[in-house]
Amino acid sequence: MKEHAIIKRPRVTEKATSLSEKGVYVFEVAQKANKREVIKAVHLLYNVTPRKVRMIMVPSKKVFMRGHVGFTAKIKKAMVFLKKGETIETL
Repeated sequence: MKEHAIIKRPRVTEKATSLSEKGVYVFEVAQKANKREVIKAVHLLYNVTPRKVRMIMVPSKKVFMRGHVGFTAKIKKAMVFLKKGETIETL
């Protein structure tokens, strides 16, 4: 997989923003991506060396909209821990 196909987008939430101050960055990644691919993609895209990566699966949820039942998409998140002093400019 290409680096841009592995890392879809940074996850910008209140919790992810507070974690980025501590050197932890959260990204949405491809469903088939593994830790080694994420480490390699972050290194090539952002020129930083991750210390470790944690993968999290977010399940789909049932939602009701306009009287119809639907489901949100399931996603895979990667929490990337960087070495001290390194940062990523996501926006």
